[in-house]
Amino acid sequence: MTPDANHATEGGRRIAVLAHGKFPDRAKTAVGLLRYGPHEVVAVLDRDNAGSRVNDHVADVDDAPVVERFDEVPECDALVVGIAPIGGGFDDSWRPDVRAALERGCDVQAGLHYFLTEDEEFVELAEEHDATLDDVRKPHDGIGVAEGKAADVDAEVVLTVGTDCSTGKMTTTLELVEAARERGVDAGFIPTGQTGIMIAGWGNPIDRVVSDFTAGAVEEMILETGNDHDVLFVEGQGAIVHPAYSAVTCGILHGSMADRLVLCHEVDRDAIHGYESFPTTDVPTLVDLYEGLAAPVHETEVVAGALNTRTHGDDAEAARDAVEAYADELDAPATDPVRFGADEILDVVLDGVAAESNAVEGE
Repeated sequence: MTPDANHATEGGRRIAVLAHGKFPDRAKTAVGLLRYGPHEVVAVLDRDNAGSRVNDHVADVDDAPVVERFDEVPECDALVVGIAPIGGGFDDSWRPDVRAALERGCDVQAGLHYFLTEDEEFVELAEEHDATLDDVRKPHDGIGVAEGKAADVDAEVVLTVGTDCSTGKMTTTLELVEAARERGVDAGFIPTGQTGIMIAGWGNPIDRVVSDFTAGAVEEMILETGNDHDVLFVEGQGAIVHPAYSAVTCGILHGSMADRLVLCHEVDRDAIHGYESFPTTDVPTLVDLYEGLAAPVHETEVVAGALNTRTHGDDAEAARDAVEAYADELDAPATDPVRFGADEILDVVLDGVAAESNAVEGE
């Protein structure tokens, strides 16, 4: 899918975000849209927190009411499913809200493995009320195998990788893009997951692509945009030691042929999320694994770390101590990009790109 593609929630629209039972800690898509999306979020649907406000749970985003059902949502253009459970299934308890949105003539967008466009009831309601169903996790036709050409583009390629899933790879990627652009660097964003695609309005959902084509799906995006930017920041997925998602991680690592890696971790996480019988792997071992796995295709290096310190709440001192300990363990600069910003790791991540960009601007 090209950067010109538009999804149902293009910029300037008013959207409601469904996040029942998961907001905010297990609603990555909902929080991502609130923090980085181009849309105005008019309400979040969460039965468990109905009656509260978004800022009661996420302080650094625009505020909105948290409501119990779609009937309570003010006027809007679309409903976005803001959660994607393990396996990407559709919970039937969401059906009344999707039905109510379609009956109001609102578009509905989801990033599930369950496709709304294959649900007979939703298809009929969408046609009847002139609404659109948008499954962002449905790959476009024509994706092929990688040809090992991503390293041929002009841009430097930076990839976020993780110690586990849900460690902040998308967040770190977007924070780095924003920080680089603030420095005047021409930075591009390569979305590989449903939330990144919703935010950017284009991308390839790597975890839905046929396994032979995962690296090709990433390479396709690199080749389409890599000569238009100084640096490309690629959104990582999963982890190479994850018992379920390692194949996606390897496909992105090899397809992107990244020049530098940023290792993302969540403080105090000692087991794989959702697979708690599997302990997390120590950081130095993971650095060796990522660099070693990438090397036969394209040599790369873990140059920085991003630590998610959300469990420390308002304790900035404890968060800072945790970041410093992570940097020592990683033997590289580290930060929490949400709490402390990305500038602390940006110099090493860009590694000369900013200087070259500024030199050109000064000519």
